Amino acid sequence: MGINLRNEEFKFGIVDYLVFCAMLVLSAITGIYYGCNRCKCFGKMETRARSLAEYLSGSKNMKPFPVAMSLVASYVSGVTVLGTPAEIYNFGSQYCIIGIAIWTSGLIVATVYMPVFFKLQLNSSYEYLELRFNRLVRIFASVIFVMDEIFFLPIVIYVPSLALNQGSLFSTFLVIIVIVVNIVVMLLGGIKAVIWTDTWQIVIMFISVVVIVILGTVTIGGVTVVWNRSVEGGRISFLNLSTSLYERHTVISVIIGGTMYWTSFNAVNQTMVQRYLSLPTKRKAAISILYFTIGISAFVSICCFAGLLIYATYFNCDPSESGRINADDQLFPLFVMEIVGHLPGVPGMFVAGVCGAALSSLSVILNSTSAVVLEDFLRSCFKVELSEKHATLFVKFVALALGGISLGFLFVIDKLGGILAMSGALTSIAAGTTFGVFSLGMLIPWANSKGALAGGISGAIVSGIISFGIQYVNGAGLVVPHKIPGSVEACETIYGIKINNTMKRYPDESNIFPLFRLSYHYITPIAVMTVMSVGTVVSFLTGKTDLRLLDPDLISPVIHRFLPKKSDVAMRAHYSKENGVKNEKVGLFNMQHFDEVTTAKNSLLGEKVDESQEASEKKHKVSEEEDQV
Repeated sequence: MGINLRNEEFKFGIVDYLVFCAMLVLSAITGIYYGCNRCKCFGKMETRARSLAEYLSGSKNMKPFPVAMSLVASYVSGVTVLGTPAEIYNFGSQYCIIGIAIWTSGLIVATVYMPVFFKLQLNSSYEYLELRFNRLVRIFASVIFVMDEIFFLPIVIYVPSLALNQGSLFSTFLVIIVIVVNIVVMLLGGIKAVIWTDTWQIVIMFISVVVIVILGTVTIGGVTVVWNRSVEGGRISFLNLSTSLYERHTVISVIIGGTMYWTSFNAVNQTMVQRYLSLPTKRKAAISILYFTIGISAFVSICCFAGLLIYATYFNCDPSESGRINADDQLFPLFVMEIVGHLPGVPGMFVAGVCGAALSSLSVILNSTSAVVLEDFLRSCFKVELSEKHATLFVKFVALALGGISLGFLFVIDKLGGILAMSGALTSIAAGTTFGVFSLGMLIPWANSKGALAGGISGAIVSGIISFGIQYVNGAGLVVPHKIPGSVEACETIYGIKINNTMKRYPDESNIFPLFRLSYHYITPIAVMTVMSVGTVVSFLTGKTDLRLLDPDLISPVIHRFLPKKSDVAMRAHYSKENGVKNEKVGLFNMQHFDEVTTAKNSLLGEKVDESQEASEKKHKVSEEEDQV
């Protein structure tokens, strides 16, 4: 479908389609290359034994930069590319300080959570919960994760459809091709193919957005014009110090809520942990987190500026009010087609980048969810033991099934309004609840399994009530986000569209239940605090964990220094560090070895004391004999 601008029609040309197809071909080549590389020595037993590890973790020989770019691609999804500019356009620049939250989150992940997972080296991050608590807690968190990922698929499919619909006559057909190519890449090449495909896709996305922003800025007269028009339109605000929990963006809500949100996804989510563990050393994992933080901050900042640029372009004729778009997420695609639509290849590069970013999330979901289904359900819950070869085939089958589900969503994309709302709510529930349970385990040494389960259920219920309540009141029109007004005074002159510029009326929200009016930034912090507070109280009421029986590898290293110096957990942590003892079983401290060494040390110390006493007695006896002589 084309976009009409001043009686001109802009749509995809042959060059745009060639650029788009080049992305698909490069993706396919990446998958085929790593697939052939994995199968080069398939006849050898060693390769067969390592096939699952190669598929899920790349045999732990990846490099920090591509892993970091894959992490960026996982979270700079189409939602970020299209949603962030729309957020700035409609609600102002206060959200731009999210960069502070992103950097804070990166520091927390690198120092508090990542070292624990790297020490344990688990195929599924949720296996930690069984080691720390019990199998029931592990299954509880795994079920939430899998449900969240499945319901996130409609959003993954919706975004590229939205972008393609602005410039392409064959949007559905193209999205099908892109999905199929991503599935094939993931099935053939495993996580290595996913990581490298994500790397160059995010580079394409970054370049395309930067080029479009530069061209757009030059077109309207420079950065000064963007700033002045944004100030005049009330879009500039960085220091809203309001303490209201109901305002969409304030300094407090963006920093606190943003930090919790980003940490909840980056610290314990299987999609992130799986990539950290594909690196050979903890130092390289920390470096990849640093690169990821830099990359994601830069990208979000550019998207924020793009929002101001779009407003400066349409400051006198709002696209939504003039009826030229049906959804706010269409703002950026509309801007691209109108500003650079006449430049061959640029719209194609943008749409290729949006689709690449969106469908990078798809490959991540397929790869990580299949690993969780294998480790947390088949092996842990149902006790089914598979050979490495059959386990690899099972993981691929699960990924293929999820890919089929995503294709199914595509054909009902126009009817997904309710599912999309449910997906957003479920994502909030899953992020806060699982992060709270992991934090309880790593940061509260005295927490027990009963506390973890009670806290997790409480957090899910509380965040679920808030999330679905917010979705309901928004869907019913009882609560309407207060957008900064846009102008339509020049619409008739520019587009020939006559619109009455009337003040928008908002419903009275005073009678709405307060929790249903909360800013979305507070959902994750409320869920996390509920889990940890309920979990801690229940743990103390039901008998807190005995620190003498607790594996120090399961506790965050930042907590070790605050433990009693004479507690066994602190002694074992010191012993493990000083002696470099390797665990016989992943995640479990070799208590027997520790006790044997301790006994041996005590025995040796006792023998030395006895020898010292005997020598002293002999010396004293000799001295007495000399006196007698």
